[in-house]
Amino acid sequence: MLEQGKEPPLEEGRVPTPDDQAQPFKKRPRGVYWLPNLFTTASLFCGFTSIVQGMNHRFDLAAMLCFFALIFDSLDGRVARWTGTTSAFGEQYDSLSDMVSFGAAPALIMYEWALKGLGKFGWVAAFVYVAGAALRLARFNTNLGVVDKRFFQGLPSPAAAAMVVGLIWTFTELEAMKLVDWRGPDLALLGWLITIYAGLTMVSNAPFYSFKTLNARRRVSFMTAFAFMLVFGLVSLDPALVLFLFFLGYGLSGWIYAGWLRAKGRPSPFARHEPHEAA
Repeated sequence: MLEQGKEPPLEEGRVPTPDDQAQPFKKRPRGVYWLPNLFTTASLFCGFTSIVQGMNHRFDLAAMLCFFALIFDSLDGRVARWTGTTSAFGEQYDSLSDMVSFGAAPALIMYEWALKGLGKFGWVAAFVYVAGAALRLARFNTNLGVVDKRFFQGLPSPAAAAMVVGLIWTFTELEAMKLVDWRGPDLALLGWLITIYAGLTMVSNAPFYSFKTLNARRRVSFMTAFAFMLVFGLVSLDPALVLFLFFLGYGLSGWIYAGWLRAKGRPSPFARHEPHEAA
């Protein structure tokens, strides 16, 4: 058995090289941090269960599970930073979980709810969304510590998922309350547009505010605190509609801000990170 800090034995007949002597053997750490990965697993479980419920045509429950996945996903990274348990394993596990919960799940639920009747156009839209989520997550992982942390480059996949399943949840609730008589197939065009928009916006360069610069320990005014309470009150009145409108507005905000920057002649937050073409 090797002792920690010692080099592994060389293969029989092999001559030691300078690299063998220069680099000491490092023992690979065993195990993973359970607390942040517990939240990631909860997010993954909600995403997978939402797919199952969508296949069972329980679209309201499927949409709610996607929102629960969003909540757990927003907590795992914060818990890891607060407890000093960040790890490369956790980062990769979180990305794989996001691909299921915010990539595959919303696309499959939307396909079952509205897009199936469109034939090839329906599953192409669902695939565009899934591919956009995969590319968005891959770009996010490679740009860590490189781009401006105040903004996301492209629509974040949790927000894109909230737009897609928020539409489903809203109209499912409205139909249950007999306020509308529209079901998924009646809203196929709207569902197709939302799905395509979300998929393409995820891989765009539009800057979306990340909220990472907000300091939770900073004092705020009384009116700001009252505004937060008002938001919670509005969400409690009609969670499906309010959350859908919020994430729809957020999904448009990146393009609005990009247009404002262009109108003012200001560069994009990601301009200095884009490769320049040779003259």
